[in-house]
Amino acid sequence: MSIKIEVFSTPGCSNCGRSRDSLKAIAQAFGAHRVTWRDINLLKELDYAVELGVLTPPSIAIDGELVFPRLPSAAKLREELERRLQREQT
Repeated sequence: MSIKIEVFSTPGCSNCGRSRDSLKAIAQAFGAHRVTWRDINLLKELDYAVELGVLTPPSIAIDGELVFPRLPSAAKLREELERRLQREQT
């Protein structure tokens, strides 16, 4: 089973694009069979974002749960993914 990362952003959000690429690279390093990445336009999927509790972009949900209301550091994202993957193996 793979972990699903969803990144909520809006067009023109300067904070969204800058860090997202480096975080995406970290997620992809785990392999597509273990971690999937989905960029979500907050304006187009507003109902889903509200359901998860997303208040402002950029935000990250993992497996349908809002985990980072702001983009995390690379180390925090890596740590969270490692923790979740370890939990899946036990």
